[in-house]
Amino acid sequence: MKKIYAFESKCLGCGLCEVHCKTAHSKSKDIIKANKKENITSAIVIEEILQPKAVSYFALQCRHCQKPKCVKACISGAMYKTEDGIVKNNKDKCVACLSCVLVCPYGAVRKSKEGKSVSKCDLCIEVGTPQCVLHCPNDAIKLLDETEAEALK
Repeated sequence: MKKIYAFESKCLGCGLCEVHCKTAHSKSKDIIKANKKENITSAIVIEEILQPKAVSYFALQCRHCQKPKCVKACISGAMYKTEDGIVKNNKDKCVACLSCVLVCPYGAVRKSKEGKSVSKCDLCIEVGTPQCVLHCPNDAIKLLDETEAEALK
């Protein structure tokens, strides 16, 4: 299974990944409406790392773990893993107990602004290609399998 990998050395911290994630998951699919008017939580977030003489950034999103703690902790059955390894959240079943948020070792599951659910990366399955990968101007976010990722390290 291919996963999203973030490369800190290439990330500018521009936030375009967040903008396009919100747009892809919006009702309007309009970049301005999605980011100004619709109350959407991005499934990817730019983290800032403060270093002695510099600042660096990296994109944080769901790792689609082999044994996801969020799925095990979910009391409503809303969080589940598909046969192809993608960890998804059924927002209609989610009761926003936030157990998944508490157990995610990466901090990749967040309380949603939209209401009684959580937000996490779904690899843009409905769109086709992860929009964060497609719109990253510096190739700091890539969709790779494990072998490809290891070769780039």
